Amino acid sequence: MAAAKDSPRPPGTGAGAASGEERRQVRVVLADRNPVVLSGLERIFGEDERFRVVALAADGERFVEAVDRLSFEVGVIGWVMPYLDGRGVLQALRDRSPAPRIVVYAEEPSPDGPSQAMALGAAGFCFNTAPPGELLDTAVAVAEGRMVFPFVDVRTLDTDPFVMLTRRERELLALLRAGRPAANIADDLGISVNTVKFHLKNLYGKLGVHNRTQAVNAYLTAQTEPGSPLGKSPAPRRAAGLPR
Repeated sequence: MAAAKDSPRPPGTGAGAASGEERRQVRVVLADRNPVVLSGLERIFGEDERFRVVALAADGERFVEAVDRLSFEVGVIGWVMPYLDGRGVLQALRDRSPAPRIVVYAEEPSPDGPSQAMALGAAGFCFNTAPPGELLDTAVAVAEGRMVFPFVDVRTLDTDPFVMLTRRERELLALLRAGRPAANIADDLGISVNTVKFHLKNLYGKLGVHNRTQAVNAYLTAQTEPGSPLGKSPAPRRAAGLPR
């Protein structure tokens, strides 16, 4: 699998480069598990003078590392990726401000993909069966502050409150399930007790519960439901840095 790499493309170079007043390019980072798809995306965006590809990432973890290291406006990511999938990337970015706007580029056999991506904070969604121009136009629109999705029944967006949880709130749920008191949770996570209480207040509000017992019961129920975001353990993390 191809490793992430920086791929600088200075503005104003290559075929069709603007002369005179330099046209501002949208800086984009691309992420996909398939090196062939990733190479194709790099070529498509690299040949369009509206964009500058600043990095490639072979998985979601490396994409999040790119967010930490690089300055860019739009990320185009796959939905199924190793180590951290599209859902995990969006959850990780929910705690960050500012963060790049995300376009999910996914296979069509995921009919609920657009609604899940929207609920998690993505700015756009494009099936990989669409013409390349549609993906490029989606990225431009997202960079301009618009949202671009296939039809989504917005009435279904809030049916699963666990989709809206941040990574930290999921960690809190697991520790609550283990019976850890607030002081021990603070030690486990390296944060203050007041910060734990703040996160718990947000967690209870999202789940529509009032206390620890109700939150744990909701957690246990969700774990047994097919397709629940809590139904499987996250893939093991591994250290991986973006080459400089």
